Order: sequence, then structure tokens, then C-alpha cells
Amino acid sequence: MNKRQPTLLVTGGAGFIGSNFIHYYLKKYPNARLLNIDKLTYAGSTDNLTEVETLENYHFIQGDITDEVLIETIFADYDITGVIHFAAESHVDRSIQDAKAFVASNVFGTLTLLQAARKDWENKGVLSERRFHHISTDEVYGSLGEKGKFSESTPYDPRNPYSASKASANMFVKSFGHTYGMNIVISSSSNNYGPRQHKEKLIPTIIRKALAGESIPIYGDGKNIRDWLYVTDHCRALDTIYHHGNPLETYNVGGGNEKANIEMAREICSSLDELVPQYKTTESFKDLITFTTDRKGHDRRYAVDDRKLRKALGWKPTEDFHSGLRKTVEWYVNQWKTHPVH
Repeated sequence: MNKRQPTLLVTGGAGFIGSNFIHYYLKKYPNARLLNIDKLTYAGSTDNLTEVETLENYHFIQGDITDEVLIETIFADYDITGVIHFAAESHVDRSIQDAKAFVASNVFGTLTLLQAARKDWENKGVLSERRFHHISTDEVYGSLGEKGKFSESTPYDPRNPYSASKASANMFVKSFGHTYGMNIVISSSSNNYGPRQHKEKLIPTIIRKALAGESIPIYGDGKNIRDWLYVTDHCRALDTIYHHGNPLETYNVGGGNEKANIEMAREICSSLDELVPQYKTTESFKDLITFTTDRKGHDRRYAVDDRKLRKALGWKPTEDFHSGLRKTVEWYVNQWKTHPVH
């Protein structure tokens, strides 16, 4: 890659949403130049990027966003015209076990990127022109009751170390916009589903446990509710926000598909009953569902009001929940057949 040509920097692009975004973006903008930095922890894998890794306009750097020297070198060596910042520790259970890594990556890492971008863009006289898009989560808002949805003006009320670190990162991003005049934008999405998600997450866990004939663990009573968003629809939203969102704004991205965890598990098992009956060890995969001790700080319900994004920027999901879930299950089943993972 020619380092002096305009380049978009994507952080955490070997992870679930980041890798899907890179596939989406390079397909839509085949002439775009994209630089991906990822630490390749447990949550990221270059296997997610095999289809793009040989492209001349794509380049990968294995590195840590908390490494100030590395990040400053990237901005010095490349003409970074924008940042789309996915990189984050995101597994709630791990944050409960040890919060330090989440503060380091999600807070200090974000700050490191902000400072490097501000310095480089200020020196070039383009600070207000080049965009820093921070990818956040609806979990910063806390937990909902049976009714209502999170709006962009909902006060932050994080309930676990992961969401606390993301709320802190959001505040740093906003502060750089107000203090230095950086062209920042923040997006917070509901729960994503689709291909390439880490095996520890809910949907991949349900599928791999079922196919292995093992108990499918569901926290508590299984009635914790999440709004589910197909990952490609999220990528379309990010593209829209990055290019057309107003500076200093936050946009919520929702799927409009509220499902209790137990409901989600049963729907997945029904699909597996149809797709791979040969793997069943009982009458139905649903028989493998078991309830386990609830997770600490387990928020009861998330749902976002994304009318701002829909009305202001014209985005809406295109994937029907049932067809999206079917595509997702089929993808993981195909992966399982070639590389069984317990």
C-alpha cells in the first residue's frame, strides 16, 4: 500500500463487527484504501479477513492501540483521513473477572487514538474536516424496565466494568470534540448477531453447545431481553453515520427485534432441528437448554430508540430477523462441520 495516499484507519478490524465492516466497506468502495490495526487477542482473528487480505488497497498491522509510539507512527507514516474505532475489550463476563484490561484498552486506548489523530490533523490544518467515529454500545445506558427505550439523551448508568469503560471512552471522545474542535461522532448499537462472532457470545455458544450435544447454558430465568441487530445492517448504519452524521452527535442503531434470551435459544434450536437433525442427541436441541446462576450485574433489558438515525439520515434495517437468524445459524453450522469448536 502507498502510505501517502488517503487512508481510512479501522481499529479492531479482526473482531466480529470490525471484520464484517471491512468486508462490507471494501465491497461497496472498491477503490478505498483501508488500514486495519488489531492486537489479535482472543476476540480477533485474521481468519475473519482471508477474503480481503490479498487486496492491494488493504493493509493489516498487528498492534495495540494503547501503544502511543505505534499509533503516532501510523499517523506519521500514513495519510489517515478518518478513524473508525471498533477496538475494545467487550466480553462482560471477562470484565467482571478483571476490569483492568478494559480500562487499558477501552479508555486509555481510545485516548491514545484521539491524541494522535488530533495532533496529526491539527498539524495538517484539517482537524475539523477529518472524522473520528467511535463505536459504542447501548450498555452504557444501564438497564430498562418492561417499557421504554434508550434515547441518545438517556443519562449514562453503566452496571458492569465493561459498560463503565465504554461510557468513559464516550466522554473522552465527546470532550475532544468540544475542547479541540475535532470532528467526532459516536454510535451506540443494540446486540449484533451474524457471522464471525466470537464463540463465547450468546448465539455462537448456543449453536456450538447444541451441536456438541452439551448443555446449553442460559443465565438466570432466561428472560433478560435484548434488541437484536443483524451485523450487516449495522455496517450499513456505520457507513451512513461516518459519511453523513453531524459532528458531535450520537446516533443509536437498533434492530427493532426484542427477544428474551430463552426465546432466542429456542428459536436457534428449532432451526438446528431442521438443518442438522443428524446431530441431535435428544428429540430436540431444546432439551439441552439448562438454566445457570445469573451473571453479576446482568442488565434486565436493553432496547434503543433509533428514530434519530432513521429520520435524519434515512437508515433502516433491511434484514428480517428470522431470515437473518437463519443465515447466522447456517453460517455457524458450516463452520462447525469443517472446524468443530467446543
